[in-house]
Amino acid sequence: MPYQCIKVEVNDTIAVVTMDRPPVNAQNAQFRDEIMQVFDAFTDRDDVRVAILTGAGKVFCAGADIKERIGIAKQPGDYWRHNRGAREYANAIRECKKPVIAAVNGAALGAGFGVMAACDIMLASDNAVFGMPEIDVGLAGGCAFISRLFSKSRGRRIVFTGERFSAAELYRLGVIEWCGPREQLMDEAMKIARSIAAKSPLAMKLAKQAYNVIENMPERDGYRFEQNITEQLSHTEDALEAQRAFAEKRKPVFKGR
Repeated sequence: MPYQCIKVEVNDTIAVVTMDRPPVNAQNAQFRDEIMQVFDAFTDRDDVRVAILTGAGKVFCAGADIKERIGIAKQPGDYWRHNRGAREYANAIRECKKPVIAAVNGAALGAGFGVMAACDIMLASDNAVFGMPEIDVGLAGGCAFISRLFSKSRGRRIVFTGERFSAAELYRLGVIEWCGPREQLMDEAMKIARSIAAKSPLAMKLAKQAYNVIENMPERDGYRFEQNITEQLSHTEDALEAQRAFAEKRKPVFKGR
């Protein structure tokens, strides 16, 4: 299916989604709709086990297209529909049942920072910068995902000042998994993607579900939820195949059931 704002390639069960809306991959309604379509489809596609999200050009995603906000509320309900789309496209990434790796190749600002935060594993090239500039244009936002990634003080500093922070600083804080030369970024993302793609797709789907559910649960309840998933998986063909492969010292052949 052709898209206007993104490109999708799938090879060996690894999908690469490239945000491609020049000049800075800013998000408009079409962009958000396409993100939702793609990641919702990945949940149902057997040929996709993991996805990598990156940006075309020198920018990962510069955030919302400010030009779109001018005159956005022309009819009653317009602004609320806009807000729903701005909220749910990121949830489409988070709720996708396949793991998503962010390969941040440049600036990730505002909603672009939010796109990264919606992913499961985050890597960035050393030229990338991050920030929440909404406060500089008289707006506010991003507190929900910022508070998940940063301490109280640092999170508020990011939102209240609009300052930009380097990939090296986010790596030092443990927010991102890797920081290095841009030319090595996709290779690093592919290494992780290949490792994930080699695992049982059924177990991976439930592992991501467990992480999403337990984030806001007390530890005891979260562990109980995980144990229930483990019990479900123990009866699957993939689990039995993994055990046989371990005993026979060979790689397992998973069927997703």
